[in-house]
Amino acid sequence: MTGARSAPRKAVVLVSGGMDSAVTLAIARAQGFACHALSVAYGQRHASELAAAARVAATLGAVEHKTVSVDLRSIGGSALTADIAVPEHVDAHGEDEIPVTYVPARNTIMLSIALGWAEALGSSDLFCGVNAVDYSGYPDCRPAFIEAFERLANVATKAGVEGQTLRVHAPLIRMSKADIVREGVRLGVDFSATVSCYQADADGRACGHCDACVLRARGFAGAGVADPTHYA
Repeated sequence: MTGARSAPRKAVVLVSGGMDSAVTLAIARAQGFACHALSVAYGQRHASELAAAARVAATLGAVEHKTVSVDLRSIGGSALTADIAVPEHVDAHGEDEIPVTYVPARNTIMLSIALGWAEALGSSDLFCGVNAVDYSGYPDCRPAFIEAFERLANVATKAGVEGQTLRVHAPLIRMSKADIVREGVRLGVDFSATVSCYQADADGRACGHCDACVLRARGFAGAGVADPTHYA
């Protein structure tokens, strides 16, 4: 007589609607997690990426998907949450300069919401799609940030204090965009359903010129995979 199969471990996966978070969700699912997808409406320039997040969560088998609203437009300080022009190409800022598309504390806020939901679910695992190789230089996409947040999670929660080890998984953090594309193809990610552009139109069509678009296009080119992005 065989015993009952144990239920899969739960994970909260941040899903923005872009290619990186889609691949992250696919990786978490492939690792056997029951994925609870979380998106954050933070006052970004367009809602098409949130529509893409819902598509991604559904097609990649998330157990559930929820969107939490946080009004970061009331803080401003970013081209994505204030009336500041989005740079037209990836080299519009200096090599060591943090671009104006950086949103103050965005990943800290998103991971904090994910942490709260994970604790409510009894989950020990958070997944996010940050990348520190082909990226725009945001400080909250670096390994040091992920390591620091994981330490915070384990001292700031009831679960952590009571001995549950909380982990923040960032499986793409050391991958190139081309590697991310290849991994997504391997895992069956439909990249045409994703939206990465900072200023996509209402139909999710990309501008083709902002940092996010340029890095995305370079990734497909580097992987030798046809770019399925819908451009305006």
